[in-house]
Amino acid sequence: MTQSLHGPCIICVAITGSLPRKADNPAVPISISEQVESAQQAFEAGATIAHCHVRDEDETPSSDPEKFAALLEGLQRHCPGMIVQLSTGGRSGAGQARGGMLPLRPDMASLSVGSNNFPTRVYENPPDLVDWLASEMLAHGVKPEIEAFDLSHIFKAKEMWDKGQIQDRPYVQFVMGVKNAMPADREVFDYYIKTVHRLFGPDAPWCAAGIGPNQIVLNDWAVSSGGHARTGLEDNVRLDKTTLAPSNAALVQRVVALCDRYERPVATWQQAREILGLELAPAAMA
Repeated sequence: MTQSLHGPCIICVAITGSLPRKADNPAVPISISEQVESAQQAFEAGATIAHCHVRDEDETPSSDPEKFAALLEGLQRHCPGMIVQLSTGGRSGAGQARGGMLPLRPDMASLSVGSNNFPTRVYENPPDLVDWLASEMLAHGVKPEIEAFDLSHIFKAKEMWDKGQIQDRPYVQFVMGVKNAMPADREVFDYYIKTVHRLFGPDAPWCAAGIGPNQIVLNDWAVSSGGHARTGLEDNVRLDKTTLAPSNAALVQRVVALCDRYERPVATWQQAREILGLELAPAAMA
């Protein structure tokens, strides 16, 4: 664990999500072209993972595989080497529609392995759907990122790994600050790290995401503790209480500044792929 404290830090940018709208912040990218442009700026600023959702023209979330295909193609063309992670989250679709884009064989996809409360509803991830999503990721060679909204989700990932439902060592992301779910609590955060290292090994990589004003808090905790960090307009549309973030790149730059403060290099796309056990992208190697 000590050796990783100064190792390269992977920055993930969640470019649009399902909830923020242009009324919340005009910089939120909605169309495919807007998302590609915003991701390219974030990539140039230091992000090496793009966490992706797609939207309809009225800004509502979508699970349309054709939209995901267009976004994937645009990112691979304009951000060669960047890791593309597609969301299988529950706001954009129901049941197996949530995994309809997995045959596109993105580098990664999000995988929530358990249910929890959200601000106004239950985020449902029933066991049969979790099993199906995991099997689709295995079938198409997609690496899951385990979204842990609760401690039990880390243990569920270990169970699935032991059963072979997750092929490679799980990459776990701690999500903190969602209303009615796990708050941003430092002792819990530290216990999450301890649990990941106990279950998956002392050098197991992990990531953290904070929602709203907790974004910069979790960025700081993750970078200073040897983990990897997620930022982006999906989770937070502000630089501070009174200032809207002008772009995803501006939020990435905040994490880069933290990496400088804690003497951690920002991971290149090559380093990020090596850390996560992903193949080098053919287009990027050409």
